[in-house]
Amino acid sequence: MKDKSAPRSETADFMVFLVKLALFVIILRSFIVSPFNIPSESMQPRLMVGDYLLVAKWPYGYSKYSMPFSVPVIPGRILANTPEPGDVVVFKAPPSGTDDYIKRVIALSGDIVQVTNGVVSINGAEVQRNKIDDYTHAVSANSPCYATYFETTNADGERICRYPQFEETLPNGRKYKVLDVNEASEGDNTETYVVPDGHMFLMGDNRDRSADSRFPAVEGQAIGMVPQENLVGRALVSVFSTDGSAEWIKPWTWFSAARWGRIGEGFE
Repeated sequence: MKDKSAPRSETADFMVFLVKLALFVIILRSFIVSPFNIPSESMQPRLMVGDYLLVAKWPYGYSKYSMPFSVPVIPGRILANTPEPGDVVVFKAPPSGTDDYIKRVIALSGDIVQVTNGVVSINGAEVQRNKIDDYTHAVSANSPCYATYFETTNADGERICRYPQFEETLPNGRKYKVLDVNEASEGDNTETYVVPDGHMFLMGDNRDRSADSRFPAVEGQAIGMVPQENLVGRALVSVFSTDGSAEWIKPWTWFSAARWGRIGEGFE
């Protein structure tokens, strides 16, 4: 008997492929990893403008903020885990929870935090802070110096920025590097904060260039105390970095602009 079923058209096959691809991307970005690019200097020296990284979605559980466009298909947060001080996290910034920010976790619920002369204290004990070698990076379109007096040249005569750098050690032993580019800035001396239940105290590693939990939440600016519910994920690995000099019409500049030494760096 002759088969009367019509063969499926190439258009139908292509549409099925697109649906499967879309589902794969949604699942990947919602539950495994998603990309994130660095738009500001607030996390220098660890992260620079032009860095691209992957954010792990599974460490802290899942909520509507795990989904593309924050589609509210997950009630509350499932498989929730508390971040650890020292984690670099991506989150939806208060007060509206619409923009993605990236900062470092400094303290959690119930902790008492204060900054005095640039030194962070947690529960009455100063965070260990040691001066280390200055941080330097090449001057580029993505990374100009904050001010002319930070600009100098290296042994090869290349223009670089040089900033005072410190290593901090949190009470749990996590170590990371921070910048302190101004001797006295607005965030160097704060009131005493008590982190509310279910919230986090977050700071940028570039202390004088970061609007973080030291300041009240203002849309597009500072973030205040951030609910753990707003977590998107934990920074996982840097996958690309560009100095901003690439031009689309000049493909060879896509390679010359890459900061190869920053690619593949993980986060402790």
